[in-house]
Amino acid sequence: MQWFLDLITNPFLLTSISSWFIAQLLKVIINAIVHKKLIWERLVGDGGMPSGHSATVSSLAAFTALACGPASFQFAVTAIFAIVVCHDAMGVRQETGKQSMLLNEILDILDSDELPEIKLKELVGHTPLQVTAGILIGIANACLMYFWVF
Repeated sequence: MQWFLDLITNPFLLTSISSWFIAQLLKVIINAIVHKKLIWERLVGDGGMPSGHSATVSSLAAFTALACGPASFQFAVTAIFAIVVCHDAMGVRQETGKQSMLLNEILDILDSDELPEIKLKELVGHTPLQVTAGILIGIANACLMYFWVF
């Protein structure tokens, strides 16, 4: 049972999960302000402002830098991981969202009974601003957790 206690008290894990939750909660609030409608599905949804992926991995890297030092192997691994995830969120995943939007428009134009009823998910990637906001949230939360919680 010690392994479970270790898991749920792991400061690296708790910092990352709390950063994700903060970003996702902000995503719900920002989406509600922009669209004048509260959509709770945004709490677990991809895409949008800010990037939960970026907040999660950047907080892990920042907390690791604070706890293990910027010259540590652990920081190197988490920093590279964060760079790859953030780059992917802006690159491949954003392009996938653009392609989904275009394909959905084409399907709407064709509107044939022979085509299946498909609606592709359009919010899968992030703009550079959304990723930057996620990174800033992650770093801020990592500092808060490191200096005031753990």
